[in-house]
Amino acid sequence: MPYSHLNDYPADIRERATRVRLACFDVDGTLTDGRLYFDGEGSELKAFHVHDGQGLTLLGKVGIAVAFITARGGPIAKRRGADLGIDEVHVGVKDKLACVQDIAARLGIGMEQVSFMGDDLADLRVMLQTGFAVAPADAHRWVAERVHWRTTARAGHGAVREFCDLLLAAQGHAERLLADLLRLEGVRVEGNA
Repeated sequence: MPYSHLNDYPADIRERATRVRLACFDVDGTLTDGRLYFDGEGSELKAFHVHDGQGLTLLGKVGIAVAFITARGGPIAKRRGADLGIDEVHVGVKDKLACVQDIAARLGIGMEQVSFMGDDLADLRVMLQTGFAVAPADAHRWVAERVHWRTTARAGHGAVREFCDLLLAAQGHAERLLADLLRLEGVRVEGNA
């Protein structure tokens, strides 16, 4: 059965999704719900959604490069990136656009093949220079009204996975990934006797 929701997206969104070769993500307010937690010693804590992690891993499996780019410092984003096998994790970034341009140039990818998912003003400049600017459902209004597409899920609650699923489906990878997974699990796949 083909990915049944792909035709729910407007044609221009599907077209933008087909071109993405580098998917960049802000961390706070995109991969997390944007809240910052501090323990008694002042150490920062963040919560990440496992569905988002699965989606990011799947992007890597089909050759879509993934990057985390955050203005905040600290080891948490680096740890999450390492857990997911993401090499391009940039923390304490003051100029996100320059960072994305550098990554794209190193990978030989044009900015029209780059997506950036972010939620607030620190992300807007870079988002407007990419081929596919995406925001979670609860992004700040100034950002939300200027992007190409907004997810229906909120940040830290599956928004990144929703975007990953769109990329995978638009590029024709979703059904193959699912069929491969089901074969590995010994589940009968439609058309596979």
